[in-house]
Amino acid sequence: MLDDAYGDSWALIASAVPPLLWSAVELIRTRRIDAISLIVVATILFTVVATAMGGSPKLIQIRDAMVTGLVGVTFLASLTLKRPLIFYLARAAMSRNTMAGFEAYETLWARPGVPAVFRWLTVVWGVGLVAQTGAMCWLAWIWPIPRYLLVSPMISAAMFGALMLASLTYITRNPAARPILRGRVSWLAGSDNR
Repeated sequence: MLDDAYGDSWALIASAVPPLLWSAVELIRTRRIDAISLIVVATILFTVVATAMGGSPKLIQIRDAMVTGLVGVTFLASLTLKRPLIFYLARAAMSRNTMAGFEAYETLWARPGVPAVFRWLTVVWGVGLVAQTGAMCWLAWIWPIPRYLLVSPMISAAMFGALMLASLTYITRNPAARPILRGRVSWLAGSDNR
């Protein structure tokens, strides 16, 4: 019979299967690898490998939370590049499956004030994800596993929602950023006509 710790570890590994399947279906459907899909698959695979390395279930949960922190740190490190990672993620999300959307997003970068918008978004998301990681690691340490597994997705969704709301609020109030949203609307309208 499996002991509780072994069962918990495998349950944590099994929780990675649905998002991996979704990513595989998207890859087959679109036949394109974009920045968003690449990050999702890389973080899931990193989590599965870290989990398979063993350790207590609490340590596995902490390692899992650290993946989000690693993404946040990567965002912040990308501030040293010409274009931060958030730009590529936004371009992948906004121009998915259309060459016109891709080209429009490329020209959007050249508009005055747009690079500063993406740098601000990068700081907000990077700091937010690192803060979420700190909170999740602490909760994984102090809470029993069932409570953590029940509540942690809600905390992650709330944090994602807060970051998204902060981003959209900033974009709608910043004149230099408004073309980002206008571009999204026109690309969606164009994709409906295909």
